[in-house]
Amino acid sequence: MRPSTPRLRAFGPAWLCWALGVASVFSAIGAEPEVYVNQAAQKLLPEGPGLSAAYPEDAGIERNDAVIFADRFDGDDLGKGWDEVGNKGGNVLRWADPASKLGLGPRCLRVEAHLGRDTGGGLTKWFAPADIVFIRFYTKFAADCDYVHHFVTLRANKGLQGGERWSGFGGAGLKPDGTERFSTAVEPWGDWGRNPPPGRWNFYSYWHEMKVSRDGKFWGNSFAVPESPVIPRDRWIAVEFMLKHNTPGKPDGAQAFWIDGVLQGHWTGINWRKSEALKANALTVESYITDRWTQNATNVVFFDNVVIARSYIGPVKAP
Repeated sequence: MRPSTPRLRAFGPAWLCWALGVASVFSAIGAEPEVYVNQAAQKLLPEGPGLSAAYPEDAGIERNDAVIFADRFDGDDLGKGWDEVGNKGGNVLRWADPASKLGLGPRCLRVEAHLGRDTGGGLTKWFAPADIVFIRFYTKFAADCDYVHHFVTLRANKGLQGGERWSGFGGAGLKPDGTERFSTAVEPWGDWGRNPPPGRWNFYSYWHEMKVSRDGKFWGNSFAVPESPVIPRDRWIAVEFMLKHNTPGKPDGAQAFWIDGVLQGHWTGINWRKSEALKANALTVESYITDRWTQNATNVVFFDNVVIARSYIGPVKAP
């Protein structure tokens, strides 16, 4: 991949968000651009096999000292091990056969969203934070899946107890003050309908130095890779992303993402927070869909093999 200097975009409001308080995307309102250089071409981070290479099909990966949480979705209880389950009417989340030779096991999570009835659903896990956090998951968009509004989000809260664990949720259109929350999400970006659905991968981030939108509000800023290929449908994709905390008040934080073990985006110099107490400690895996650009009445996305770790994870090792 050639070097790029993607614009940092701030998107505008379009609709209210679901109970977890995720902010809106896909408005034509943008911020004045600021350039963050994508350092992926410099290969400063690992690629290819990672710690998962020692665990075919991810079997036993949860026993690795670097792993904080893992779920292969092969159990009997939907949502077991997760802290919040978004399954409106009991008909959004269900088991499915991954039908894959990648070593994903006998089951995966199927998320179905129905326009006019619900916005989809997902799972949230709070976890013990680390200075550098890696999230790896597998996903597949159904062959007819349309645009997806929000996807997989990592949130920073003031703590794990009581109300502190919710400080990173909500706040759509508001600029964080640097002590209560920041977040970043790896998402398909439709570019207001210009990218074929589901779009291209990008980060959608909130933090206290984000750019304002032209409507005077603060909507998530996008770290995009314009030259990346359109996301394929009806195929399993290994997605991994990393967040490095900054020293409070200093611009030494970072984020990066990989697709199928290949580094796509890597940005440094980010001042995520002002307080040491504020740490990324909540992961939401969801398919959240609205009718802003989506036309299909029913949209299906699959997830499998979610891992949270302190070091690079890499794709699943097939048996």
